[in-house]
Amino acid sequence: MTAPDPAGEAAAALGADRALRAAARHSAGRLTALSVSSVAAAGAALAEPALLGHTLDLLLRQDPAGARWTGWCAAVIAAEVLLDAATARLTGGVDARSTARLRRLGLGRLLRTAPHHAARHSPGELSARLTTHATAAGGVPAAAVSAAVALLPPLGGLVALFLVDVWTALAFLAGLPLLAILLRTFARASGASVSRYQEVQLAMAGRLVEVLAGARTIAAAGTAEREQARVLERLPELGAEGRRTWRIYGATMARTSALMPLLLYVVLGVGGIRLAAGALGVGGLLAAVRYAGLAAGVGAVTGRLAAVVRGRSAARRTAVLFGLPELAQGDARLPEDGPGTLELRGVRVVRAGTVLLHDIDLRVPGGTTAAVVGRSGSGKTTLAAVAGRLTACDGGRVLLDGVPLEDLSAEELRREVGHAFERPALFGEDVAAAIAFGGGPPPGAPAVRAAARAAGADDFVRRLPRGYGTALRDAPVSGGELQRLGLARAFCRAGRLLVLDDAMSSLDTLTAREVERALLRDVRPGTRLVIAHRVSSAARADLVVWLDAGRVRATGTHTELWRDPAYRAVFGDAADPDREAAGRARAEPSSRPDPGAVLPSVPEPPGREAVR
Repeated sequence: MTAPDPAGEAAAALGADRALRAAARHSAGRLTALSVSSVAAAGAALAEPALLGHTLDLLLRQDPAGARWTGWCAAVIAAEVLLDAATARLTGGVDARSTARLRRLGLGRLLRTAPHHAARHSPGELSARLTTHATAAGGVPAAAVSAAVALLPPLGGLVALFLVDVWTALAFLAGLPLLAILLRTFARASGASVSRYQEVQLAMAGRLVEVLAGARTIAAAGTAEREQARVLERLPELGAEGRRTWRIYGATMARTSALMPLLLYVVLGVGGIRLAAGALGVGGLLAAVRYAGLAAGVGAVTGRLAAVVRGRSAARRTAVLFGLPELAQGDARLPEDGPGTLELRGVRVVRAGTVLLHDIDLRVPGGTTAAVVGRSGSGKTTLAAVAGRLTACDGGRVLLDGVPLEDLSAEELRREVGHAFERPALFGEDVAAAIAFGGGPPPGAPAVRAAARAAGADDFVRRLPRGYGTALRDAPVSGGELQRLGLARAFCRAGRLLVLDDAMSSLDTLTAREVERALLRDVRPGTRLVIAHRVSSAARADLVVWLDAGRVRATGTHTELWRDPAYRAVFGDAADPDREAAGRARAEPSSRPDPGAVLPSVPEPPGREAVR
């Protein structure tokens, strides 16, 4: 077990307090109404014994006023019932709103942070933080009010007990120090146990989601039993912590449950003696016993205190999401009709102490197709993420048409910088909505179909049961078809810069060539940054950026770089179709300009005609 980190625990506690305050502010109106309703219900509970005792004395004396006071007793009891019902309803509303607020805050920060920060937590762990733990944390504001108000009847009952008869009050007061010790011990012990329980719960949730995501691989490998054992490996620890928590709670409740009746019996005995001595009437004895019962209700605070303890511990788990660094954006806009010139100036990226990109200097003129090649681990995907502002760089700047990406507004950035990925995720009710997915005004059906045709997806989409209206869950697609839908979405929302991060790796060679030609002909003109693994993709690019261990080893046309055996080795003796394409690229006279020798750049290419 890892050693505790006091600084980390203090930061988590501070984050939890801030999160709970934010949730309380979000439900301030309902929380105020809950407080008023709870206090009024407590007031009615405190008034009831005095009214009952006085009414009983009047009825025993056959006083005509007894009937009127009986009505008052009925009114107070009815008010107490109604106020308790209102309190329960308001508690549910506050819990729901507070939980929703915590989930929105956590999910919003999760979606606004850089993907590599979110990737530090497994999907199962993130899901548990946003569901189970957020629910428990969302109950803290109402539970804290309930716990505070729950002290009013016991304290008020004790004060009233002194007013009714001092000796019965002193008899009851003798057992309170022991009760206070029990409650304090419970709070400390249960807090630590609940925290450990939730830690194990998070770890198991993470493993479960990991196994579900890799179900096909596990089935193919025949390791289902081993993975099941791995997911359930910490189940005994989870059970032990759960049993420990309930033992602590049960022991505290048992002791308080045993202590409270004893105190009531002592009060009843002393009250009986006072009644026999004539110092206390029958109504007074009834009031004293009822107030002693209210004072004994301090033990019920244990349950509400347990809810606060569990909620605060869960809030520390949820608050981890609030600590994720937000990917900052400004409010600047790009110049009108900019060509999409991309510049990286001294870009440096460090992750977990490892330098992934070393002081990259690169200029890709607007309208250029730049292929980024390199061996696995050379930094290609990191370069693509930095170029599209999916992650921030730790040094240097990235500019688009002379404007730093971090200065752009989020709307401007995502309107003008598009992405397509190796494993795209589709969102929307149907296929058409998945292609049109994105911010801003939704594109029309003609634009969606044109993008699908450019990505080579139109034919198989039309063969689906309802064509473009087929629900995503009813659209069985292969890996290549999924990539084509991802490309169609990127083409539909293409801005002045389009980043293709290995987005055609699952396409066959012929389809990939058709998509590359359509990208030049049928998609909005702009700059393309292509993470390339195929020789043909590099051969068709205007500029090739060769990365090696996070550094730009060389830039130039594919024909020029092909002369270097180390560059050819990057492609690992490509397959015949690609080798033929490379041969054609070497044989044909290149119309591309010289990229230059000092700063990796190429002159502005002539404009390309395109169909939107």
